Amino acid sequence: MDANGNPLPKVYHIKKNDGPKIEYRMLDAVNALRQASGARPVQLNSQLNAAAATHARDMSIQNRPWHFGSDGSSPLDRVRRVGYQGRMLGENISETYETELETLAAWMDEAGTRDVILDPSATNLGFAWFQESNGKLWWTLVMGD
Repeated sequence: MDANGNPLPKVYHIKKNDGPKIEYRMLDAVNALRQASGARPVQLNSQLNAAAATHARDMSIQNRPWHFGSDGSSPLDRVRRVGYQGRMLGENISETYETELETLAAWMDEAGTRDVILDPSATNLGFAWFQESNGKLWWTLVMGD
């Protein structure tokens, strides 16, 4: 319990070999939400994954969740740097101790981040995270077409 008598957050520890399971759990959840909204499914894209991974780690270094890199890069800059030829449609970010599915649920509760996930023109998904030694997670999701 914390000083106010509330339960402390449970830390979600990601093991080294859990990466693919987490990526595909997120992909399946995103596609289920997209199907329910009438949007076509998306697929994981290695270039968008790379852009997302770069930003997740960089947010940790900066110790703040925001869309600009420590070098001043925008989401569009990061997607171009990895050679993605499609159009970057949006980026969702989070700083949390929660699982990927809890994070997705939080994104779906906000109109702006929900619109990124459900964008009907999206065909590709990039998703990555960086976990600090204290358990804090920095999640990044990028959608493209």
